[in-house]
Amino acid sequence: MKSAVETLNPTRVRLTVEVPFEELKDSLDAAYKKINQQVTVKGFRKGKIPARVIDQRFGRGAVLEEAVNDALPKFYTEAVNEAAVNPLGQPDVDITELKDGETLAFTAEVDIRPAIEIPDYSGIEVTVDAVEVSDEDVEKSVEELRERFASTNPVERAAAEGDIVTIDLEAKVDGEVLEDGVASGVQYTIGSGELIDGIDEAVTGLEADGEATFTSELKGGSAEGKESEVTVKVTAVAARELPELDDDFAQMASEFDTLEELKADSRKRLENMKQYDQATQAQERVLDELLKLAEVPIPEKLLEDEVNTRKHNLVNHQLAQMGIDLAKYLEIQGKTEEEFDAETEEQAVKGIKTQFILDELVNREKLNVNQEELTEHLMRRAASSGMSPDQFAQAVVEGGQVPMLVGEVARGKALAVVVEAAKVTDSNGEVIDLEDDEDEAETVEGAVDGAADDADDADADTDKNADKNEA
Repeated sequence: MKSAVETLNPTRVRLTVEVPFEELKDSLDAAYKKINQQVTVKGFRKGKIPARVIDQRFGRGAVLEEAVNDALPKFYTEAVNEAAVNPLGQPDVDITELKDGETLAFTAEVDIRPAIEIPDYSGIEVTVDAVEVSDEDVEKSVEELRERFASTNPVERAAAEGDIVTIDLEAKVDGEVLEDGVASGVQYTIGSGELIDGIDEAVTGLEADGEATFTSELKGGSAEGKESEVTVKVTAVAARELPELDDDFAQMASEFDTLEELKADSRKRLENMKQYDQATQAQERVLDELLKLAEVPIPEKLLEDEVNTRKHNLVNHQLAQMGIDLAKYLEIQGKTEEEFDAETEEQAVKGIKTQFILDELVNREKLNVNQEELTEHLMRRAASSGMSPDQFAQAVVEGGQVPMLVGEVARGKALAVVVEAAKVTDSNGEVIDLEDDEDEAETVEGAVDGAADDADDADADTDKNADKNEA
């Protein structure tokens, strides 16, 4: 077999292949055998029809077509390996010559992973928010904990903001009660804004058995968007009582003996959270700078598939679960379809560029993934999917997605290499050394892993689009 490769552009090649006819022998034998099992000829047992009879009855052309279809993937793969290209998706194949007993010639055009030159990323500099925890932050954190331990007690007075009322609701449109417009025993915290507009004003000042009527535009249900006359009846009023902020509260709400110890722990937890946010911010900004430095040609077909996949997932999964269509989503977002398409394409381009660059870094830095790293990544993925680790692992294995998970971990490690080489300064002008402090290094590692996971959520679609039709 002879083959040659022609570069059409940085992301597409044309392979020209010539195959001596004798190399089709195995495929010809298989074609005759297959046809033998499918047809019946009087005077011959099934499967024992001579080749010459098949040629006479059904035509040599049918046999050749079957043989060529069987052999093409093998010859194409050999040509790809000989040319040392990385194909993406299915090739466009054109048989240019087929002479019985002489030769088979064909061309195959296919998108490829572009050759990428990784730029010198050691000079990347980014600025991130400083880790600062104020006394107000600590007080807010303790107050939120206090809210969780609030008790609710019935009261015999008019309802006020912050109270929890039990209510019955009835909504009418054009004087008719809606089928889905009646609810009983609903508990609502006044001022929370969790129900329809106007409910807070209607129930404030009502005692148990009090009733009020108001109008409101319905935000959902069968009469969504219509003006409705809503009748609300208060059946019970309860007040929330917060525990005193003292040592007794600290002992009840935590493992600590004193309120001061509880506040100190809250400060430490807030610092850790802000360090994690800082590390995430660092990797996002470092990645953005890396993408600016690198020239990455984008295969047109891969980009088209990626955009379509993102739109499909949004419409058929995320929005479908919310019960809205794309038009309603765009209305809520205040975007035109053109703006949405442009943003989706921009995100797709970034996802593809990120994957290509990090994959190249993995190869250049010879980064490997061990079993422990893969297991930790699988556990995180399982937690985010809502599945148990065993269920998630089984789904991954059955779906043949283990290589994709390995790629995700490897890209996370590649991104960590770039982040560690960058100069990161906080908003106070302090240089953040991501390697010196062990606790902070672990925080950064987790943030980078998490960011790589987020990127891979998008890039997984790129992987699928690139590989699902790969020969």
